[in-house]
Amino acid sequence: MSLLTINNLSMKIGAVEILRDVSMSVDPGQILGVIGESGSGKSMTAFSVMQLLPEGATCTGEITLGDTNMLTAPEPDLCAIRGNDVGMVFQEPMTALNPVKNIGDQVAETIRIHEPSVSKAEALSRARAALDRCELPGDRFPLTRYPHEMSGGQRQRVVIAMAIARHPKLLIADEPTTALDVTTQAEILDLLKRLVVEDNMGLMMITHDLAVVSDLADHIVIMKQGEVVEQGAAATLYRDAEHPYTKALFAASSHQPDRSAPQHALPLLQVKNLVRDYSLPRTKLFAPAGKFRAVNDVSFEIKRGESLGLVGESGCGKSTLTRAILGLEALQGGEILLDGKALVTGGHISRAARRKMQVVFQDPYGSFNPRHKVARLITEPFHLLDTPPTGLAHDLAIDQALISVGMAPDDKHKYIHEFSGGQRQRIAIARALIIRPELIILDEAVSALDVSVRAQVLDLLAALSEKHGLTYLFISHDLSVVRSITDRVLVMKSGEIVEQGETETVFEHPTHPYTKALINAAPRLPDDIKETA
Repeated sequence: MSLLTINNLSMKIGAVEILRDVSMSVDPGQILGVIGESGSGKSMTAFSVMQLLPEGATCTGEITLGDTNMLTAPEPDLCAIRGNDVGMVFQEPMTALNPVKNIGDQVAETIRIHEPSVSKAEALSRARAALDRCELPGDRFPLTRYPHEMSGGQRQRVVIAMAIARHPKLLIADEPTTALDVTTQAEILDLLKRLVVEDNMGLMMITHDLAVVSDLADHIVIMKQGEVVEQGAAATLYRDAEHPYTKALFAASSHQPDRSAPQHALPLLQVKNLVRDYSLPRTKLFAPAGKFRAVNDVSFEIKRGESLGLVGESGCGKSTLTRAILGLEALQGGEILLDGKALVTGGHISRAARRKMQVVFQDPYGSFNPRHKVARLITEPFHLLDTPPTGLAHDLAIDQALISVGMAPDDKHKYIHEFSGGQRQRIAIARALIIRPELIILDEAVSALDVSVRAQVLDLLAALSEKHGLTYLFISHDLSVVRSITDRVLVMKSGEIVEQGETETVFEHPTHPYTKALINAAPRLPDDIKETA
């Protein structure tokens, strides 16, 4: 008997149809992967199970959890089921946790809500046990710790502990690993798999990344525009897929951009023996302040027309290194040369040097002012020019920048909230291109995008490199992206470059144990996926 059965579920919000005849099921001990891009309806399907729907939403069909019809159950019964029979793990743990309550109280609260007679001491004891199960041992993670004192992966474990504290029959995980480093992602996936086995619970894993569930799920459901277009066994779906959309998703997941931009022998950027320290709080009143070395004797160069990858986990120093290259960090040692000239002179970076470098950030929405239209947003770098274009030349520069990234000139009259995530990232690239820089730093520029959109943006970057002779520094924790778009790769750990070389050589024959660990932890599709796709 299925633990969860969804039959012909349809949903409308007002007059807008969100879901159409969605059907799927989850058995005890089974992991169901629900795959789809943004807007496919996968998250709304999960929220329908919990009946946590926006105002004005109406559902038809049937959702049966055990013996309960979730669509007709009264609200008191639903409140008893949420957190008790069904647990939920959200994508962003920092927003799912209360920043002013310690982790012990937050996990214990889940228990006491459903068991009011339980004392606080007993609830905290059970919270301790739940955190221990989620690999947060008490000697390192006391119940008094707050969310801001923990890393992203540790916070996600706290959210999982809250979700499984009452040993639910069904666990729903909505993109629980999207923003995590590859090794942390692998640990979270292993944790979820272990909990499923130990508690014999069902797991509905929602994600846009096929590679994440390829080794995790037993069954996969593919959703597009509110409908289930295909489903089947996870082990064979990539081979037996019939729907064009499923085939397209698999192809996009293993997509390799066509890169033929010429490289030059002369370096554009040279980093020599870079050192960056940060002061630590004093441990005693009269003791000298300690120092933390975020970047330690780092040296490398980027040739003109080259795409260089920089990979490493959170805290490895890659962001500090990036800020130093952009002239936003003071250095304790070393130097940076751009075109053979010192990047920083007299403690400042010149406007001419800044003009040669632009950056594309991970979150395009957060890097734009939502009050301004696209025309103003993408012309922000004009302040670096000695004589910015005016009049018709100004409008022509905007149009050309938008066209070069596959957008329409009329898009300049719109606001940033009117675009999808992929379109926003194209606009961010247009902003970086508009003053014709020589070096573009891409900081996790495609990590949050759907696989098909990611493939399109990578193709765009490859084409722009060939057309404009651009040089890229590509920073990412997604090893598959780095492998597909870069010529050489640097591997960074604890402030040092532990390995570097031609991208394919490093991936096929890594020498450093840390590089091997990163590559082994990265989720991957079956080896014959390219031939199948």
